[in-house]
Amino acid sequence: MVAVAYASPIEKCWHYLHRLICGAVLLFLIAPIFALLPLSFNSVPFFTYPMAGFSLRWYEEFFLSDRWQDALHNSIFVAVVVTLLSTVLGTLAALGLSRPNFPWRTLVVSLLISPIIVPVVITAVAVYFLYAQIGLLNSYSGLILAHTMLATPFVVIAVTATLVGFDHTLTRAAAGLGAPPLTVFFKIVLPLIFPGMISGAVFAFLASFDEVVVALFVTSAEQRTLPMVMFSGLREQMSPTIVAAASVLILFSLALLTTAELLRRRSQRLRSSRNT
Repeated sequence: MVAVAYASPIEKCWHYLHRLICGAVLLFLIAPIFALLPLSFNSVPFFTYPMAGFSLRWYEEFFLSDRWQDALHNSIFVAVVVTLLSTVLGTLAALGLSRPNFPWRTLVVSLLISPIIVPVVITAVAVYFLYAQIGLLNSYSGLILAHTMLATPFVVIAVTATLVGFDHTLTRAAAGLGAPPLTVFFKIVLPLIFPGMISGAVFAFLASFDEVVVALFVTSAEQRTLPMVMFSGLREQMSPTIVAAASVLILFSLALLTTAELLRRRSQRLRSSRNT
């Protein structure tokens, strides 16, 4: 006999109330995005509802203007380099922190994730004065290093979460059978932490791609990123091109997060099939 549990009316009410609250919170968070996206197709150069007409002129200006495209290329270049650096550094740090005999783990973790805890303005001012002393202001190298500092904690957190419950006897057994360290890493460790690395890399890319405060402090006109151009546009002229750029960023971020989730699920299916 199989016992079937029936939910009480109170449990059912709480179940639907919980869903309603979650839906209301989600709607509250994404409602500004739904209000923003249609304005990028407005035919007049100001924000108004109801819209005067439908037009793609602002997307044409975004994709054909040298000002916007140069900023977009700078953002992509910096974000890709930052993603590579932060993924390598964050993965190595997470692997070291996962060792059972790692000393002062709590203190080290606190230091590693401090860039996402400390207000970004304080970080920007500190980076500015440091770069002024060592000559890294107004350079791609300085911007990349600053963004790597801000993005690496996301990789550390993602990979560390993947390593929870990791059985280190697997690596010791492989080493005992004569496998070199690189073989142990690529054959045993990497497949297990790959979903965390992908998730951390996506968040690192987005953290660099969307960052504006530190970039305003350490860059010049040659290194202007897309968020910097959008920020200056908000101060100088409220053009609907900014809304078109924001719409492109939103869709790009959604595509990256969807890709990362699909890769994570695929990796989980592969691991479960191997275990069976």
